[in-house]
Amino acid sequence: MSESIPDPQLFINRELSWLEFNQRVLDEAADPTVPLLERLKFASIVATNLDEFFMIRVAGVKQQLAGDIVELTADGRNPRAQLTEITERTHRLVRDQYRIYAESLCPALDAARIQLGAKQPGPDLARWIETYFRQDIYPVLTPLVIDPGHPFPHLKNKSLNLGIVFESQRDETGVGFAVVQVPQISPRLVQPGVGASPRPWLFLEDIIARNLALLIPGRRILSVAPFRVTRNWDLEIDEEEADDLLATIQQELRRRDRGNAVRLEVSAGVDPRLLALLRRVLKLDEGDVYAIEGPLHLGDLAAIAAGDERPELREEPFTPQVVPPFRDAEDPFALVAERDVALHHPYESFESVIDFVTRAADDPKVLAIKITLYRAGTNSPLVRMLARAAENGKQVTALVEIKARFDEEANIKWARALEESGVHVVYGVLGLKTHCKVCLVVRRESSGLRRYVHLSTGNYNPISARHYTDVSFFTARAEIGEDATALFNLLTGYCEPPSWKRLLVAPLNMRERLIGLIDREAAHALAGRPARIVAKLNSLVDERVIGALYRASQAGVDIDLIVRGVCCLRPGMPVVSERIRVISIVDRFLEHARVLSLENGGEPEVFLSSADWMPRNFVRRVEVMFPIEDPNIRSWVRDMLLARQLADNVKAREMRPDGSYVRRVPKDGEAPFRSQTWFMDRAKERARASVWSLPPTPFKILSPDPPVVAGAPPAAAQPVRKRKRKAR
Repeated sequence: MSESIPDPQLFINRELSWLEFNQRVLDEAADPTVPLLERLKFASIVATNLDEFFMIRVAGVKQQLAGDIVELTADGRNPRAQLTEITERTHRLVRDQYRIYAESLCPALDAARIQLGAKQPGPDLARWIETYFRQDIYPVLTPLVIDPGHPFPHLKNKSLNLGIVFESQRDETGVGFAVVQVPQISPRLVQPGVGASPRPWLFLEDIIARNLALLIPGRRILSVAPFRVTRNWDLEIDEEEADDLLATIQQELRRRDRGNAVRLEVSAGVDPRLLALLRRVLKLDEGDVYAIEGPLHLGDLAAIAAGDERPELREEPFTPQVVPPFRDAEDPFALVAERDVALHHPYESFESVIDFVTRAADDPKVLAIKITLYRAGTNSPLVRMLARAAENGKQVTALVEIKARFDEEANIKWARALEESGVHVVYGVLGLKTHCKVCLVVRRESSGLRRYVHLSTGNYNPISARHYTDVSFFTARAEIGEDATALFNLLTGYCEPPSWKRLLVAPLNMRERLIGLIDREAAHALAGRPARIVAKLNSLVDERVIGALYRASQAGVDIDLIVRGVCCLRPGMPVVSERIRVISIVDRFLEHARVLSLENGGEPEVFLSSADWMPRNFVRRVEVMFPIEDPNIRSWVRDMLLARQLADNVKAREMRPDGSYVRRVPKDGEAPFRSQTWFMDRAKERARASVWSLPPTPFKILSPDPPVVAGAPPAAAQPVRKRKRKAR
């Protein structure tokens, strides 16, 4: 079928779609059926997300305007029009954020005996505040008066400050200005050890504001207002000109704190004279100023949730389950040699992945380990195991992506530690980010060398593996092992193989192959054969892929998309996309897996991937998309992972053609169904069951009784010898 780009009116703006995703997150903060501290968590996530949005996305649009770059978005907006709409939508989102804080969260916090702030502290609390200020805060502070001899100070990105207006005889206007930077090394929220229960949580900026007379003695304070500056935080690196990429990135990390300001958050009711000064020195327009009716940056409220263990204020605790078949396998290599295995995180424990790498590090038969690390987190056991493997004499290669946004410093730390242990560390392909998640283990066995491969939709990060939903896949299939070897040769030596046997690799062939698969489904529909597409993604942005989905819909293909965040496709439009449905699920775990299911004329295919369907993933990143050839795992993906999410009528929201979302509710006679709760219960059942007591069930998408075990063996298979489970 011919490929053409649809009209711009058929696309939803990427940035506006991202803001709608955060509206859905914010809706969880307002939902009274969500436990209070979980609601506080969602409010915190929105605040943190907005920081990143301004630091990267808004900053990028402003750079286009400053450079007179007229580049139209897929929906036909120029930078000025896009910035105008972003600004208007973000102001509405922030107003909604603080309305929910004031009208929903604060009353609920009060009812739970959690008090924020103390406007009129009693004598004991007032004495505590003054003592705490004098002993713990005052020695750290440096009030910065602004005058001809003291220019306005540079304020760090996301730093909280107090702007002070005071009476001055030196200035002809009769007023002076000063700035006090709230120390970031001190906790912003503190709980005094005095007073009646419940003891209030006090904001550090309020404690400082109450004691300004000690900071600026002899001056009459006219007004004080907290404010916060967000800056352009993106790195600008010319990799071709960088002699030492590691050193160049370290240098840029130090510089980016001086990026241009892109947003000013300030307390509502701020003195207009102070606001005018801030706008002038920060070079911000009126729309860049966000007047806040409440505490700045609700992201810091997460500290309250961290310190309160009352179970009635939280979701029921869930521990990731160690499940068959890894739980019962004496030797994980023997297990994977026998059959493919899939795990669904965080319901099924990431410990099995750590154990796989640990066994490889200590197994004398293992000759080499190769792995890609995009976000490894802090204190990663996987990184320690790689170092141990190198110390044990194995050939260990780690591709550490030091350009992973916001994780640059942590990854540089890991790279150096690994190098000191003898690991061969590489930084990827020039001009690309390595985002795929691949681990290759080469083992000498009686039949010769054998490759074991772990592929995943998520990072090798044990922390995020407890909070993100992802799929791990283990295989010893020879062709996938050959492709994994070729991939590492590409990453370390720029050696592209003549062909790929099973993997689809970006930026080489993934987008073209994906569009080909979608077009093939359209051809099946036109020929009267079974045709359906079900895809689960974080983001859908790429114009060419969206165009292919529109063509498939017009050809008669039913398409269900589970897109957590940005979706630039408009579903349900007459003729164009009336067969396309889009839902988004926002729940206690962050939906992160990328999955594609194709009916393929009655011979279903399933793929997992590290890549979202975005231009950056197809063009500027190294990504991997891989097929699931085991029929039982394929059925599990279709009948459990995808089907159960499509059936969610509690946390799912349906997308409308205009880009808005409406929350699903159970229909008449339909029971509420929350997919994440179902997956948690199913993981517990798997952990209690014997792997052999749960035979696979017949394949049927959206089956009411889907198969239970991912990778369940055929009836004739012999079980791997069990080992005793270690006490935990």
